[in-house]
Amino acid sequence: MNIRIRNEVPADAPAIEALTAAAFLAAEYSSHTEQFIVNALRRAGQLSVSLVAEDDGQTIVGHVTISPVRISDGSPGWYGLGPVSVGPGQQALGIGTRLVNEALAALRGMGASGCVVLGEPAYYGRFGFAATPALVYPGVPPQYFQALPMAGAMPSGTVAYHAAFEATA
Repeated sequence: MNIRIRNEVPADAPAIEALTAAAFLAAEYSSHTEQFIVNALRRAGQLSVSLVAEDDGQTIVGHVTISPVRISDGSPGWYGLGPVSVGPGQQALGIGTRLVNEALAALRGMGASGCVVLGEPAYYGRFGFAATPALVYPGVPPQYFQALPMAGAMPSGTVAYHAAFEATA
């Protein structure tokens, strides 16, 4: 399978929605609202990075988003990674890894201060993310909320995602 990573275009939205719903359908940790979150971020103009992975037949088999986050200490230039979606039949083939690497490279190219992610420590640790007591995301076990500084000092405070992360439809 030959995978090409590219920026999202408007015509991709329906395929991204279907892919995201399918990718999280069997995930026990999921709220099953990830596709609604992506749509709400798009409507709000908050997709700082939105990449798709296409296979040989130009079918979208993966998607990743990065959007701005707020830190209570006022630190600028921080973003949140996710959702990251790979179709159920294409998981464990390295597509998610490629998407995350390219999204983080794009973020560095934008001059970002850093990125946070809520996810599996063993998976996201491979990209340099690590839990830190300096950054808090309320309501989740601290080891699952991780940060990747890119420039400047590590901020300290509570992190808030865009209101789109509360979307349920």
